[in-house]
Amino acid sequence: MRRSEIYQCKECGLTFEVTTGCSCPVTCCGSEVKLMEAQTSDWKTEKHVPYPLSSEKGGMRVVVGRDMPHPMTEQHHIEWIEVINGPYVNRRYLKAGEEPRADFYVPLQKGMVIREFCNIHGLWEYTVE
Repeated sequence: MRRSEIYQCKECGLTFEVTTGCSCPVTCCGSEVKLMEAQTSDWKTEKHVPYPLSSEKGGMRVVVGRDMPHPMTEQHHIEWIEVINGPYVNRRYLKAGEEPRADFYVPLQKGMVIREFCNIHGLWEYTVE
């Protein structure tokens, strides 16, 4: 297990992020937890890809589904959006009914990793080029 990896229990759905790495197995509900591999795709065709936009105030807004916003219903929604910039992590938790977006007070920079977690389709990632 390495720092910033996301794991999920196949039985109960518990999801957690590793903050301190280790080589020991971690279990939940009697089984080893599963590493969630971040999915990537073209933001033009996939509503799950987090997409960053620069703001005039020097920060950024991340939207999930640039041209077709991700649903935000109780049954299908984005749980959180995060920005990873080297050793720094900023995360915003969302609720059903909110817009699938988050504002961050950090400037958009090349190499940043933007991630989001959908309660149905899992972890999605975009690296700023």
